[in-house]
Amino acid sequence: MSKHLVDIDENALTAARAELGTASMKETVNEALKRAGAARDAKVREALDRLGRRKLPPREEAWQ
Repeated sequence: MSKHLVDIDENALTAARAELGTASMKETVNEALKRAGAARDAKVREALDRLGRRKLPPREEAWQ
């Protein structure tokens, strides 16, 4: 883990802490980052699954 000096919107932090049920600033920020990363991972997984299900033309025809 590394330390970063950042400016944080106090109102956003308070709202996030209430929503996430976290006790500290560090816990709130880390939980929010974990959830954002998990949401992104799920979107990427879904997009790759959709792409994998597509019927694509034969590779020989793709560049014509």
